[in-house]
Amino acid sequence: MASEAAKSATFTWQGTDKRGQKVDGEISGANQALVKAQLRKQGINPTKVRKKQASLFSSKKKKKITPADITLFTRQMATMMKAGVPLVQSFDIVSDGIDNLTLKELVSTIKTDVASGNNFASALRKHPRHFDELMCNLVESGEQSGALETMLDRLATYKEKNETLKKKIKKAMTYPIAVIVVAIIVTGILLVKVVPTFAEIFEGFGAELPAFTQMVIGISEVLQAWWYIVVAAIIAFIFVFREAKLRSKKVADAVDRFVLKIPVTGEILIKSIYARFARTLSTTFAAGVPLVEALTSTAGATGNVVYSSAVERVREDVSTGQQLNFSMRNTNVFPNMLIQMTAIGEESGALDEMLDKAAEFYEEEVDNAVDNLTALMEPMIMAVLGVLIGGLIIAMYLPIFKMGSVV
Repeated sequence: MASEAAKSATFTWQGTDKRGQKVDGEISGANQALVKAQLRKQGINPTKVRKKQASLFSSKKKKKITPADITLFTRQMATMMKAGVPLVQSFDIVSDGIDNLTLKELVSTIKTDVASGNNFASALRKHPRHFDELMCNLVESGEQSGALETMLDRLATYKEKNETLKKKIKKAMTYPIAVIVVAIIVTGILLVKVVPTFAEIFEGFGAELPAFTQMVIGISEVLQAWWYIVVAAIIAFIFVFREAKLRSKKVADAVDRFVLKIPVTGEILIKSIYARFARTLSTTFAAGVPLVEALTSTAGATGNVVYSSAVERVREDVSTGQQLNFSMRNTNVFPNMLIQMTAIGEESGALDEMLDKAAEFYEEEVDNAVDNLTALMEPMIMAVLGVLIGGLIIAMYLPIFKMGSVV
């Protein structure tokens, strides 16, 4: 059944309804026979069913499924379930409103899997690339407790906040990288196109050029002669670095440790980790997942080896009977505020609520830090570009300023 679902296609159909009126439309199914049977169940007598051919100029092209797509799917399913719509019918309603054909096929596959008798969590686990273990565990918990709609709503809220946090981090990291790239491109253009023109003029001066000017002209000559090697070296470095990070755990761990030490952006990343830790642990614990199991999911959600290792140590300590806040303090990586709020939550029996408040606090901290970074980067852009471009201009005009003494 799963293999048939994977081959689900879109069919166009024509037929008559119960009143004898002609109707037509589109429907997803594994083959013509199943589509006809599905139409008859809806009271339609199909007269023509054909597989829809993909148009070369179709505006709905297949796209990758992003985490944001999964977040939207979760929220829509939660809304349908809370409205009292049956699970299988919810898939149909949600699927009709999806423009991403790849996601539409995935939803159709899951729906067919559930309709054939499998539970929702099992259907999701067949697609680990799109649905992580945390989501599958929470959905399974919701099905077992009979509160799937509540669990989906909680899961959708968690994913929405997590996606918002990711966007803020991406914004914080993208801005400085964009500045550096623009500065390099502008400097490269000046060295390759503008400096050679000045160098030709300086050849007729008949005097020794200032050391700074000679250095800039030397760099320009190297770039003109070997620019393709420089570009190839940069591309090769980026490719090798990415492959090394993917294939070597040591390299990936070293990068994780390094990014936390970067001024300003490192602080933003650390606060985002605190927010993810608190949000994930709050969501899983509130869902009725035992604390030790919840910490296992939380370790993977931190997204950094320093903190995932610390959470693993906390999990081991908690499994031996230690209090969560005491174990967190022993790792020396969590802030006092988060530890104190965890301690209050444990003592009052409201751990999930206190962690949720901690998550909101650190999410707001990240938001403020990103805004501050954006404001700080504006004068920094002017300073960096001013030093690079201004330095090149000074190097080119120094000989002209000294022309009087040469003459």
